[in-house]
Amino acid sequence: MTKRIKIRAVLGDIEAELRQLQMWQSEAPPSEALASTQPFCVDTLSLPQWLQFVFLPRLQQLIELNLPLPHGCAIAPMAEEYFKALPVKASSLLQFLRRVDSLLSI
Repeated sequence: MTKRIKIRAVLGDIEAELRQLQMWQSEAPPSEALASTQPFCVDTLSLPQWLQFVFLPRLQQLIELNLPLPHGCAIAPMAEEYFKALPVKASSLLQFLRRVDSLLSI
């Protein structure tokens, strides 16, 4: 199985887990919120919103267009900090994010 196929599968797992945690939104945030220049759009989006509306679509696009993937990734540490403060069982989501980090760091 190629790296791209593995990443695509994990992206599907992340989406499914966000839905399971009821963190998947049916409507996109305003375009201004998506245009943030801050890492993870921390000034305009929650982490689940960033995953849904920035990270997942961008990686899916890179895979579909066979464009170069990012070299190295460290989303899991940010997610671990984000979910520490919430009463949410995010262990599966964190596992999937660690997997993406690992695959993009190979």
